[in-house]
Amino acid sequence: MNCIIIEDEVPAQEILSAYIGKIPDMEIKGIFNSPLKANSVLKQEKIDLIFLDINLPTISGIDFLKTLQHPPKVIMTTAYDKYAVESFEYEAIIDYLVKPFSFERFLKAINKLESRSENRELNTQQLESLEITSSKEAVFINVDKTLHKVNIEDIIYVQSDRNYVTVSTRNSKLTFIDTLKNWDNYLEPDYFVQIHKSFIVNINFIDKVTGNLVYINQEKIPVGRSYKDELFDKIKPIN
Repeated sequence: MNCIIIEDEVPAQEILSAYIGKIPDMEIKGIFNSPLKANSVLKQEKIDLIFLDINLPTISGIDFLKTLQHPPKVIMTTAYDKYAVESFEYEAIIDYLVKPFSFERFLKAINKLESRSENRELNTQQLESLEITSSKEAVFINVDKTLHKVNIEDIIYVQSDRNYVTVSTRNSKLTFIDTLKNWDNYLEPDYFVQIHKSFIVNINFIDKVTGNLVYINQEKIPVGRSYKDELFDKIKPIN
């Protein structure tokens, strides 16, 4: 896997370089303190992953990402947790690392990238076998020739990632080819609400809402700006 680092802080560059050096099959193709200096490498080399700082001179990491027509996968780095929510608005972004971050947290981001890549390797035969049948209380999801019964009330959230959907329940996570839009037909509107272009959540599992984040079972799920009013209409907070 070819990667580059776009980071203007030398200590952060050194930490990322050291961590990447511990991962087999990862090769650094360049380290840059400005996104503009990385442009030529992105045009000339096949880059699979960018470690991209948000706060950079001349142009921010987010704004630079917007200029790329077909961006590689991106792991954002930032010293400020508040910027992480905005980063989820872009499909290319796999994860974000809040500085300073440990090797364990770095490895979690890499594993998330590899997990998504594996999910996309479903072949055409598997695609044709995927289907969902439903009743009011449950759905049966056919994944890899196995029917999985999922009780609607046990669904914690549904997450989309391009052509894939992951249904997270109390006991399992099922990933298969589908769109988030289709799940409007399966989920009970009284207690499911879309809070982001990539997430529908069950409000019965929400632990708390802070700023633009929903907390469910110690997971942080971003709330998109255009979905915030609908979320608060659904949970009806008491002031």
